Amino acid sequence: MPAFNNIISSGRRIEMLMYLPPELDQFMSDVKKEEGNAICVRCQTSITCLPNDISRCDCNKVTLTTEEYRYINSQYQNCVCNKCLEDLKSEYHSKHHFNRPDNSIFRKYSFLGSMLFLSVKSLFAQTYAPGVGQAGTTAMHKDSSSFVNWASGCTANHGYQDISNQSLGYTSVGDGSMATGKAQTNAVVSLGDGGSATCTFEKPIINGPGFDFAVFENSFDDTFLELAFVEVSSDGHNFFRFPSHSLTDTVVQTSSFGSTDPTKINNLAGKYRGGYGTPFDLQDLSGVSGLDLNNITHVKIIDVVGSINRAYASFDSYGRKINDPWPTAFPQGGFDLDAVGVIHESTVSGIHEEKNAPYVSFWPNPASKGSTIVIKSFDEITKAELYDTLGRAVLCINSNEIDTDELAAGTYLLKLSIKSSSVVKRIVIL
Repeated sequence: MPAFNNIISSGRRIEMLMYLPPELDQFMSDVKKEEGNAICVRCQTSITCLPNDISRCDCNKVTLTTEEYRYINSQYQNCVCNKCLEDLKSEYHSKHHFNRPDNSIFRKYSFLGSMLFLSVKSLFAQTYAPGVGQAGTTAMHKDSSSFVNWASGCTANHGYQDISNQSLGYTSVGDGSMATGKAQTNAVVSLGDGGSATCTFEKPIINGPGFDFAVFENSFDDTFLELAFVEVSSDGHNFFRFPSHSLTDTVVQTSSFGSTDPTKINNLAGKYRGGYGTPFDLQDLSGVSGLDLNNITHVKIIDVVGSINRAYASFDSYGRKINDPWPTAFPQGGFDLDAVGVIHESTVSGIHEEKNAPYVSFWPNPASKGSTIVIKSFDEITKAELYDTLGRAVLCINSNEIDTDELAAGTYLLKLSIKSSSVVKRIVIL
């Protein structure tokens, strides 16, 4: 692939003969910066800036991935020296806690070319889906036939009305039950700064074609957007966050009733006004260890603290601050969870885990592939049947041991026939 050093200077016009990352494909290559001495904005070291003769620039030797470049640009909009570039790359990776996308989508390019982009506003011309009713929107109306079910249970943990002034106490509007059932039928639960709600479902959510579920907030218009992170779990204990991206302003704080452009938001709940859900695709979490995409039992919504003050700020998956209306120092402050709608759910029916069955135990659980699960019961087990999350029987035995050699990693329901009754328990194969 051509690199940034394949640039031909022609007077003050620079023609770029290389592949541009998608977010930079509208870049106009008229650069009107005089070459000369400059100061590294990070360490104040003197550097030479030669935009019209990039072959002589040392920074042409420093390569950055698209994600590294976004991280550095979120903090510095002018040139930095090579040492600082390397330091910032290391800093980025030390904070890089989300699941890195497949390397095939990375485009490496030299830092010098990157610096050319910093001089124009179109650098962040990248946009995401627009608001309700506009071409390309992903908003899903609550009455869409795509929804096959809604959250059946929810527990909420209220956050502070204002995390910077904790004397105001916690938000108090709504409880978890308000987030069950169809959107706009049950009021809302206000999460407050950093508060959360965890929803459960009659049947597990599965990874189908396209979007798999949607989260509803109660915004009264298309730009007053209170945002939240979304995480999912297939065991109720280990949660995994959807990678998110915010291109919101990180310099000027959005006021308590300020506006947010939905095209600057991706994979954060609250992107759309009331009655319209923000959809999520489980495929975004493909390959995450410990997560069964065809057995999502819990969805957690966590309020984004929209402050740009680093002491309180929330950050997207690229290390950028997320700016949304703040503070919202009211009893109904923060993200207002209305509902979670299910698009793809398991076909398992008639088999549900019985949590209170003290006379049955099995170990180990979770179990590593290749191990043997031993079942213990006060009464004789006459039959043991193992079902996957799609309701298909995968194993039937007449003993108190399960050999996991032939089982794929994932979550299963174990149905035990004991005397004239049956018990169903959940087991996990790692």
